[in-house]
Amino acid sequence: MSDTCTVRELTADDLPIVLAWRNHPAVRSFMLTQHEISMQEHCNWFARVKEDKTRQQLIVLDGAYQLGFVQFNPVSYGGIADWGFYVRPDAPKGSGKKLGQAALAYAFKKLGLHKVCGQAIESNVASIALHQKLGFTEEGRLREQQRIANQYHPLFCFGLLAKEWQESQLKQEQNNATN
Repeated sequence: MSDTCTVRELTADDLPIVLAWRNHPAVRSFMLTQHEISMQEHCNWFARVKEDKTRQQLIVLDGAYQLGFVQFNPVSYGGIADWGFYVRPDAPKGSGKKLGQAALAYAFKKLGLHKVCGQAIESNVASIALHQKLGFTEEGRLREQQRIANQYHPLFCFGLLAKEWQESQLKQEQNNATN
């Protein structure tokens, strides 16, 4: 991870750019709900979630550059949360890994989560590969679980425990020290 990667809370000022990312066909085509979201719908969502302390909506930055959006839900210390994320459509190669590493550090260090869970539709090969690169374990496949455009799709389910993440961080530090 770049030393300059940071995570901050989503603000109302971020809504137009996050909506543009979310509605971009390269992002939207892999979402579980694929309709184009209106600004009103987006603002209504933000109004609901911004006061909910069990939800975290975040922007990941590499220096001043916004890499993308991440959310965790439900958040409680020592808890298990689902995450969702997307990298901005024009982000350079490798941004997904940077975003994931920064978000997971935030989840396990700052939020104190025990486990982070993720899902990806079968056609989202990049998300499946990213989960694997980040150390997630595939915990199952839900057959014909998500209906998109009148067709059912399987969901891949992933999980990463805090202790597994910590072990991978130690190994990475040891590798960096020997190189």
